[in-house]
Amino acid sequence: MSAKPAPGATVRLSPVSLPAEGAHALPVVAGDRPGPDEPLERDLRIVLAVQALRAFAYGFASVTLGVALARGGLSDLQVGSVFTAMLAGTALISIVVGVVGDRVGRRRAYRTLLLLMGIAGAVYAFAQAIVVLIPVALLGVLSTDANESGPITSLEQAMLGGARPEMLARVFGRYNAVAYLAGAAGALAAGGPALLRRLAPSTPTEQRWLLLFPVVALLCVLLARRLSAAVEAPSDTARRPLERSRANVGKLSALFGLDAFAGGFVVTTFVVYWFETRLHAGVGTMSLVVFAGGLIQAGSAIASGRLGTRFGLLNTMVFTHLPSDVLLILVPLMPTLGWAIAILLLRFTLSQMDVPARQAFVVALVDPKERTAAAAFTNTARYVARPFGAASAGAMLQSVALAAPFVAAGALKVVYDVAIYVTFRKVPLAEARGDEETPTPRPRPGP
Repeated sequence: MSAKPAPGATVRLSPVSLPAEGAHALPVVAGDRPGPDEPLERDLRIVLAVQALRAFAYGFASVTLGVALARGGLSDLQVGSVFTAMLAGTALISIVVGVVGDRVGRRRAYRTLLLLMGIAGAVYAFAQAIVVLIPVALLGVLSTDANESGPITSLEQAMLGGARPEMLARVFGRYNAVAYLAGAAGALAAGGPALLRRLAPSTPTEQRWLLLFPVVALLCVLLARRLSAAVEAPSDTARRPLERSRANVGKLSALFGLDAFAGGFVVTTFVVYWFETRLHAGVGTMSLVVFAGGLIQAGSAIASGRLGTRFGLLNTMVFTHLPSDVLLILVPLMPTLGWAIAILLLRFTLSQMDVPARQAFVVALVDPKERTAAAAFTNTARYVARPFGAASAGAMLQSVALAAPFVAAGALKVVYDVAIYVTFRKVPLAEARGDEETPTPRPRPGP
């Protein structure tokens, strides 16, 4: 057993092995190692476990929430207003986390947001008044998607950024794979209440099943309490959340906003609508296609981690995304339902492969003390831009053609890929600048 470092000495971060790969995951600070019976990758396991629980709950809510609100007496306009408030809250609270998250402490902010998630779910399980639902939605801890990019995710990405540089892509690959799989499982589980109610009419309604959130939140908080000080920002974090990386984060935010705007043209609800209207696909068929897509995307997230390690994060982002852009344009050109589904599933193998590499690239590009702000601001840009793409798709359906959103989305994504490659191909990552050799993080207030 190695001796502990002398007081005041600079300590190098030790690697932690990933369970299945035998490679490194999160750093563990010497002198803050877990006991001999605990795995060294404890922090990584905790974050992945919390991500799985949250994604399951979000996947469940993505199917049941709209129905529950409508059956509770809300009009279509009011339901839409609640969803809009969720998106707005996600963006606003992400900015708050980016500005003050590291000063408060990542662990403390993390636990607080998880606790708020449970409270919000409990409110939604009982409340039906719009004047209650919208303020709770503005807390930014509920999501319309299983794999969300809100304030909780920003903190998780900052904490995962402590992984050794050569393993960063694989860590984020697993992180996203967990979200896709757990979210798909949650979406499938959402059909359970309706089935149970057919067998037992006394089964609670979909709205009461949202009490799943406080249960999940409690488990998440208990897990988060076990995170070590290694996930905190360096003790020299400045009062300004971004210093040296401000310009790069600004460029990334603008480009990610363009990508999200393009993605807004072809959100899942629109794709399902297009297949039903244009090719007369049934809801049952499309539910299976969407579920299969989630499984494919989980596998592609793992593959992305391997590609990012071998070929580089930026190359993986761009050269897996470009073919998916072309496939997106081809979907509405297919002559039959079978061919269109085949092209769509083929696109699923590539379309989200850039996500783990993109998240890893953000935290690898900036200084360690800037990771929370960089993740929060770039995620916020995506959330703000995406709804405008969805609105533009609706306008195109009315005035151009039913296939126009696919073509517009694919073309804009090509522009994004080329622009991000040209802008950042010569920009060194933090490890190349020597920024990874940082002093031991000082634990933040609180356990």
